[in-house]
Amino acid sequence: MAEPVDVLVLGGGPAALCIASELNQWGVAVGCIAPDPVDASWPNTYGIWADELKMVGLEHLLEHRWSDTVSFFGAGGSTAQDQSHAHGIDYGLFDRAELQRYWLERADGVVWHQDTAERVDATSATTSVSCVSGTTLQARLVIDASGSRTPHIRRPDQGPVAGQAAYGVVGRFSQPPIEAGRFVLMDYRCDHLSAAQRQEPPTFLYAMDLGDGVFFVEETSLALAPGFSYDVLKQRLQQRLDQRGVAITEVIHEEFCLFPMNLPLPDRSQPLLAFGGAASMVHPASGYMVGSLLRRGPDLAKALAEALANRNLGSAALAQRGWQALWPIELVLRHQLYQFGLGRLMGFNEALLRTHFATFFSLPREEWFGFLTNTLPLPRLMGVMLRLFALSPWELRRGLVLGAAMDQLPTFDQSSG
Repeated sequence: MAEPVDVLVLGGGPAALCIASELNQWGVAVGCIAPDPVDASWPNTYGIWADELKMVGLEHLLEHRWSDTVSFFGAGGSTAQDQSHAHGIDYGLFDRAELQRYWLERADGVVWHQDTAERVDATSATTSVSCVSGTTLQARLVIDASGSRTPHIRRPDQGPVAGQAAYGVVGRFSQPPIEAGRFVLMDYRCDHLSAAQRQEPPTFLYAMDLGDGVFFVEETSLALAPGFSYDVLKQRLQQRLDQRGVAITEVIHEEFCLFPMNLPLPDRSQPLLAFGGAASMVHPASGYMVGSLLRRGPDLAKALAEALANRNLGSAALAQRGWQALWPIELVLRHQLYQFGLGRLMGFNEALLRTHFATFFSLPREEWFGFLTNTLPLPRLMGVMLRLFALSPWELRRGLVLGAAMDQLPTFDQSSG
């Protein structure tokens, strides 16, 4: 059995590297268990508003950055409806290798174990992790940062979990699928869909010009339970491109994403701590998480380093300190508000959803930005939600208050395409 460490982190993705590197900065003895080499390349892209990185002084981690950032909330098919909504704020795409390198360099000294955690047993003093290889590792505290599907974290069952699903292509096209130099956050135009498809839950295009004739186009659903199938998303993306006379001439990379939007908060009395998707840190309103990792990781690491200095504290007490630092009551209440809002949006049909987002992005920039990044204090967040309600047309107010009536809920058979 290897020598015990202060903290064992489960996982090898952004959340695991983030918290391991932050703890390492405090001189905490950290070990990590990940099934793949910790420097293996990450398959998915990570986008972020540039001002989020400016808050933490990490704008240099962007590989691409756009000032022409827009959305489309019309139905499509006419000049007026096709008018873009300019966001007036820069958006960026992480250089994934640089982000990974940044965390790995800050984690110099962390002990990496390429293995898979099979069982986690916490006692009052220490926690043991039994791995698939037969190895057993011990730590004063274990942090599960292995993702939302982890079997080790307890959380209440609050019904079906809604997933945001996306299918995307990085490639070259017969002509630009969007305007050169542009980033499109949401294109909800639906003129490429059949009448039957428009009765199904809506999807939107997320797209960007990567330069040198390469574009990234991704068809995305906001949140569904169960989530959209990749086949349906791929078909809708193809229809969207066909409608605009655009053909894919070279596929450089395909992206498949599915992550939970309304995962319940974990049981915060358990002697095992979580971080990232395992800790329900995916933003229920946007699906984003990396900005939250960068903002909340340092505070959690500081709180844990201070708690670990007390050698009398065992796993349960350390985890309790961690949960309190990660999910203080302010953030819990904000999370509940976001969950409530998402529940309402999931019942909106395509036209109502387009109206909602057009209204939302008419709010002052600092308000919608703060809402999407979860950086507004609770009283201001509530104020923004009230302002949004006041600005909404009647049918949208009705949906926000009552939710969708059962006979208005869209029906969806994924096999129908």
